[in-house]
Amino acid sequence: MPAPSPPHAQPQTADECASTDAARRRPVAVNWIEERGKSVVAEAAVQGSVVKSVLKTTVEALYNLCVKKNLVGSAMAGSVGGFNAHAANILTAVFLATGQDPAQNVESSNCMTLMEPINDGEDLLVTITMPSVEVGTVGGGTILSPQQGILEMLGIKGAHPTEPGANAQMLARIVAAAVMAGELSLLSALAAGHLIRAHMAHNRSAPVTPASARGEGGLLVKAEDEAGVEEKTVSRNVSAASLSSFSK
Repeated sequence: MPAPSPPHAQPQTADECASTDAARRRPVAVNWIEERGKSVVAEAAVQGSVVKSVLKTTVEALYNLCVKKNLVGSAMAGSVGGFNAHAANILTAVFLATGQDPAQNVESSNCMTLMEPINDGEDLLVTITMPSVEVGTVGGGTILSPQQGILEMLGIKGAHPTEPGANAQMLARIVAAAVMAGELSLLSALAAGHLIRAHMAHNRSAPVTPASARGEGGLLVKAEDEAGVEEKTVSRNVSAASLSSFSK
C-alpha cells in the first residue's frame, strides 16, 4: 500500500481554491495578516548629515511627516495595508520592467513605511515591511525579450541553477529596496516643500477655466512671476510655441 501524500501535496478543496483566488488582485486584509508570495523587510540608517545636505530636510521633519501621513492619514482613510507614501508607484514600475503581472500590484503593494530618529536623534532609521510581494522569474511576462534583458542585468534571469526560488526571492528584495528608496525620496520632497514647487513649475497642462473666464473664441491663460499675474486671451488654435512666455 503506497504511503499517504504529505499534507502540503493534498489537493485543495473547491472552497479552499475559491478562498485563495479571492485574495488575488484585491485589497484584502488576509494578505496583510497571513502574508502571500514573498514577505520582505528592508531597512536603512541614513546619516543626519545626508538628510540635510542631500534630502534638504531634517530627521525630525521626516519622522513627524511619516507619522502623520503614512500612519494617521492612512488609518483615517481606512487603508488596508497602505501605510506608505507611494509604494505602488515604484513596485509597478519594477513589475512592468521585469515581466510581472501588473494586476498583482494590488496585493503586492501592501507596505508599511516607518521612520524614526536614532543615535540621540542625529540620524534616521527607515524601515519598510511588505508581506505579500508576488514575483517570479520564470514564465509569464518574464519570457519577453526586454524583460529578460532586465532580469539578466539584475542577475536573476530564469530559475536559479542550484536553489529553486532563490531568484524570485532576490527579485522581491530588489522590489523592497527600490520601494524604500522611493519612500525616502517622496517624503523628503514633501517635508522640504519641493514636491509642490516642482508641480507648480513643471506642470505644463493647460489650466481648466470656466466658460465665463474665457475670451471670445479663446482661452484665458494666466502666468505669474515676481511682478504679479499677467493675463492674456489666446486663440483656441494657437500653437504651443506662441505660449512659451507663459510656461517659463
